[in-house]
Amino acid sequence: MEFTLREENGFQYIEEGEGEVLLLLHGLMGALSNWEWVINECKHNYKVVIPMLPIYDMPLLNTGVKGLANFLNKFIKFKKFEKVTLLGNSLGGHVALIFTVHHQEKVKAMLLTGSSGLYENSFGGSFPKRENYQFIKEKVEFTFYDPATATKELVDDVFATVNDRGKVIKILAMAKSAIRHNMAKDLHKIKIPVSLVWGKNDKVTPPEVAEEFNELLPNSELTWIDHCGHAPMMEKPEEFIVILNKFLEKIKDK
Repeated sequence: MEFTLREENGFQYIEEGEGEVLLLLHGLMGALSNWEWVINECKHNYKVVIPMLPIYDMPLLNTGVKGLANFLNKFIKFKKFEKVTLLGNSLGGHVALIFTVHHQEKVKAMLLTGSSGLYENSFGGSFPKRENYQFIKEKVEFTFYDPATATKELVDDVFATVNDRGKVIKILAMAKSAIRHNMAKDLHKIKIPVSLVWGKNDKVTPPEVAEEFNELLPNSELTWIDHCGHAPMMEKPEEFIVILNKFLEKIKDK
């Protein structure tokens, strides 16, 4: 991915384009490159910003979804953004939800795809075979409908991460925090427009999770992408962009 990673005031982030702010939030095992298609498609009409979530840099006691939501608040204040449209995948969607509950005045709208916050079936509570490359490869493939989407580069990155003792401790702490912090009782407070874009074949946050989000969020719409798993913006980027653009057009004058 040929984008410049900026470093300012302790924040690392990508920023491309000009206009209204689209702020993209990656997942627990995700990377900035997960959003490559969205950056390339949207940077001509929007300011597209992706902060690197400090999953591995927070003190262990503060490693959790609330800590990431506080980080996001500090980042938005630092950048002096007045209103943002949040796009979150997996853990990034969970962070977007917590932030919005507490700072709704700073959020114009939100798009969630494969978001945690209600239920997820990811790596589970541990990495019992983290030194086994084939095991990790199968776990990464589980994220997608088409296993071929799990490129060797992607599997190599995950394998290196889960075999770093310091990182794996933080990952497990973050995953447990996400499970504990269920959003069901708070979702009614979120009144802004929310687009739910879900892979029909998502095994991590299955379709019934999307349906529950749609029931509990007062101003949401749900769009399915068929033959697609947990990360539609990676696996079905063309379809994802069409849905995103329709949503952005719909909220343009709000």
